[in-house]
Amino acid sequence: MESHTERILITGALGQIGTELTNRLVEIHGADNVVASGLDRWQKGITAAGHYERMDVTNTQLVRQIVKDYEITTVYHLASLLSGTSEKQPVFAWKLNLEPLLHFCEMAKEGLIQKIFWPSSIAVFGKGIPKEHVGQDVVLNPTTVYGISKMAGEKWCEYYFDKHGVDVRSIRYPGLISWKTPAGGGTTDYAVEIFYEAIEEGKYTSFISENTGMPMLYMDDAIDATLQLMDAPKENLTVHSSYNLGGMSFTPKQLAEEIRKEIPEFEIDYKPDFRQAIADSWPASIDDSVAKKDWGLNYKFGISEMTGDMIKNLKAKLGKA
Repeated sequence: MESHTERILITGALGQIGTELTNRLVEIHGADNVVASGLDRWQKGITAAGHYERMDVTNTQLVRQIVKDYEITTVYHLASLLSGTSEKQPVFAWKLNLEPLLHFCEMAKEGLIQKIFWPSSIAVFGKGIPKEHVGQDVVLNPTTVYGISKMAGEKWCEYYFDKHGVDVRSIRYPGLISWKTPAGGGTTDYAVEIFYEAIEEGKYTSFISENTGMPMLYMDDAIDATLQLMDAPKENLTVHSSYNLGGMSFTPKQLAEEIRKEIPEFEIDYKPDFRQAIADSWPASIDDSVAKKDWGLNYKFGISEMTGDMIKNLKAKLGKA
């Protein structure tokens, strides 16, 4: 095998980001150079990757063996427990969201792998920071289990870069919106659920109150940003914790208004649940100028482009076109 061939391992490859990132990496590198992993048993068509390993990322020995067996050079480590679910299982969330990251950093330190991508989240910000245009270097003060684990992960990424030169790259994803794979237990999931309910039922009850603004990103833009960051020359990067990513900010009420342009009879009401307090601890908008400067971050989708694309694709997917 030529040494310059990139061999990629994706953990959490069957999740909301993982499914679509795997597809794109296969397009770029070829199926045979991409290894997907997840907790599901293998079945035909489970992933676009050329290889699939059923793998618990907390099983360090197994992970290390797979990295060696496939001669992995780059890891996209996406496996984690999201914000809503983490609140219900805090000890497990801490273990899952942190320990495998440290083991991948250790493997990179040893020279087993060359490059790591690990996602952080807007959940790191928390209390006492400005709500609007949150800067790259604000003090992090998370109040959720998920946010605490992501903040700690960012500091570990920075530590391994500073102390050992480990090339680990990270983005603070805002809420992600996709029509291909359902979301899995996050606070911003209303912005995916609302489209399904609008098309199937004509109405939706939001668990986030009408005027709560949160930063969101359409999945196409999230995947583009991830690959842009991973392709950037190492020397251009000035942030070794995690880059701010702002996307677009809107409230449930604003999103409902956009949906009505396509589905005029759509109705929404509001019954905030425990996720409202999580949303209230997060910023409403993010300053991502450092990512734009360092590696050319840009977006193709605003709220109206995203809404149109979501409804068109979901109608086809749900047989309602």
